[in-house]
Amino acid sequence: MRPDLVPVFDGHNDTLLKLELGAGTARERSFLARADRDHIDLPRAREGGFAGGLFAMYVPSRTGLDLTVRYNPSDPANFAPVAQDVALGFTLRMAARARRIEREAEGAVAICTDVPGIRKAMADDALAMVLHIEGAEAIDPDFCALEVLHSAGLRSLGPVWSRPNVFGDGVPMACPSSPDTGPGLSDTGKALIRACNELRVMIDLSHLTEKGFWDVAEISDRPLVASHSNAHAVCPSSRNLTDRQLDAMAESKGLAGLNFHVAFLRPDGAHKGDTPLEIMVRHTDHMLSRLGEDGVALGSDFDGCFVPRAIGDVAGLPRLIEAFRSAGYGEELIEKIAWRNWLSVLERTWA
Repeated sequence: MRPDLVPVFDGHNDTLLKLELGAGTARERSFLARADRDHIDLPRAREGGFAGGLFAMYVPSRTGLDLTVRYNPSDPANFAPVAQDVALGFTLRMAARARRIEREAEGAVAICTDVPGIRKAMADDALAMVLHIEGAEAIDPDFCALEVLHSAGLRSLGPVWSRPNVFGDGVPMACPSSPDTGPGLSDTGKALIRACNELRVMIDLSHLTEKGFWDVAEISDRPLVASHSNAHAVCPSSRNLTDRQLDAMAESKGLAGLNFHVAFLRPDGAHKGDTPLEIMVRHTDHMLSRLGEDGVALGSDFDGCFVPRAIGDVAGLPRLIEAFRSAGYGEELIEKIAWRNWLSVLERTWA
């Protein structure tokens, strides 16, 4: 990575999913080679200062999703439940893909399970990859799969995506809408939170209903973290966090990662690529006002969202850093948002 770039440790991407869905099709690509589509590969990561992040293992409702067809967030088929055996098989394929990437990268990529490992990867100019589950459909009610996946490197988990499962309910992709859209965690979901606390697996609050958020806040003894969610006060999407939620996260010394999806950034919730970086700064300003300078980070959702054209892909991260500078953010605050805050909250969570 170029020494003039601010390194970025990012809270969320769907790159493993994109690679898995593209396998065996005309859209197959290698993570290690530069591509002219999608958002993250190793060459573009180096160009943009992307030092690593949480790599999601998300199982779509249709595991044979056609990447040549534009994703329709209004199609109910994209939010249908997924059986546990199907989800586990697909999750194992993504975990295996991550391991193959690490092996084939020959030192340029490292799967990390603790903060010293992340720091070492960054010092060695290797991309630090932390395995995360987005939507816990792969986990059985007895948590056998959780134990095995943890031993394979899993260190972060979101109980739900934007659909119901045995653990709880997720919010729809709605704007304007409150995040209070349905029930909270089931009894099995509450047990999952306790099991993750015991294993020191970080709980990700993004996609949870507001009732589910408060269930986690009551049960968990770890910082409250939403890896890729924005400020509801700026964009009234059900996927964003209310001031009351942000205040609870601040009290727990938790963190929110700024999501780059235009429909979660824009006050009108529109899917428009000309969304200006100033709106991203506005969300960051608001989250800083509630969470403090130690509680805001980045959670791009690269390879899983519609990114502002001003950023484009991971190589465009320096343009967001420059937008922070133009807004008057000092270099220490920028470094906290870009990577230091993620490492700090992971240290507190995994300790």
